[in-house]
Amino acid sequence: MRPELLAPAGNLAKLKLAFYYGADAVYAGGRAFSLRTFADNFTEEELAEGIEYAHARGKKVYVAANIFARNFDLRGMETLFRRLEELGADAALISDPGAFALCRKVAPALPVHISTQANTCNALSAKFWEEQGAKRIVLARELSVGEIAEIHSVCPNLELEAFVHGAMCISYSGRCYLSDYMDGRPANRGACVQACRRNYRIQMREGGSQDFYDVEEDGRGAYVMNSKDLNMSAYLEELGQAGVVSFKIEGRMKGEFYLATVVNAYRRLLDGGDKAVLTRELYASAHREYTTAYELPNAQSPEGTQTQGECDFVGIVRRYSDGRVQIEMRGRFYEGETLEILTPSRHFAEKVTVRGLKDGTGEACTDAKLVQATYSFDCPVPLAAGDILRRRRK
Repeated sequence: MRPELLAPAGNLAKLKLAFYYGADAVYAGGRAFSLRTFADNFTEEELAEGIEYAHARGKKVYVAANIFARNFDLRGMETLFRRLEELGADAALISDPGAFALCRKVAPALPVHISTQANTCNALSAKFWEEQGAKRIVLARELSVGEIAEIHSVCPNLELEAFVHGAMCISYSGRCYLSDYMDGRPANRGACVQACRRNYRIQMREGGSQDFYDVEEDGRGAYVMNSKDLNMSAYLEELGQAGVVSFKIEGRMKGEFYLATVVNAYRRLLDGGDKAVLTRELYASAHREYTTAYELPNAQSPEGTQTQGECDFVGIVRRYSDGRVQIEMRGRFYEGETLEILTPSRHFAEKVTVRGLKDGTGEACTDAKLVQATYSFDCPVPLAAGDILRRRRK
């Protein structure tokens, strides 16, 4: 069975970008009930358009409704589940048993995937959800490859999905109260402010010194709860052999450059591309230090510092015709500068030099400095809408 590459879609534009760069499916959220309320998310009309767009290309859309539901959520969730069934969504992502029962009752034709928020860590839990009618389990991130294989041996007909790349929550699959306690924004209702990423100071125990001290790790301090980013790109075959059928990339809050870079790299890896080249590709966009976390023996995920990445996002192609490319600028660039191409096509990693630079009015210029303004220049490489130009710094 060909493994599925599953990408995040924070909005409709990112959904289309993810498919352009090779995702087989995306997971998205409506304006309520998903765990990323700070993402743009989808209106009902946008969900309908996204699902239609996906199905026309043989792709899938899974819709998150994985908050820890309260009584006042249930009426709205009932409406959502009925509507998702009508729209032909490929699954609803659910973590709450009550929401699960409600969905099965009011939208019996809508497949259900059990969210990682449900913390499915063992074979009996997986079997329980399968017997209730779940089609797929999004496994807890705390599992090893061996534990995943054990679950698959007990539930061979249950689809298993696992995260392979992206940010890791310091709490058990996201069951965290820190954001709510400190900022009044509950993580388990989609409003996490990532309080764990902050730099903290500690105070001596009660009865000792009342002074506060930094826990020195480097010049910027120590981020004692800040986990590294997951990167399982070197172990996709092992995960597949363990029974994982869907490889999931985290990041509905991430930008277009991150999404395109990571999806493109994993698509090419799954299609048998050069591992050395594509492993480096995952360092092109901003990320924290990488880890294999819990999935391999003796792997750890302590504090991870943020890195800018090896490439700068310069612009995204909007049009190409008659040997000229029109791009929407995202990072300043100049006449005569050589840029690198990010594309799902055969022109991936080729370079192009900016010649004949013009602004949106058609006036010649030497400095593309207006963010999100339109610029064009001569380009011998036939680019397509959605391709990205970047500057490699390393």
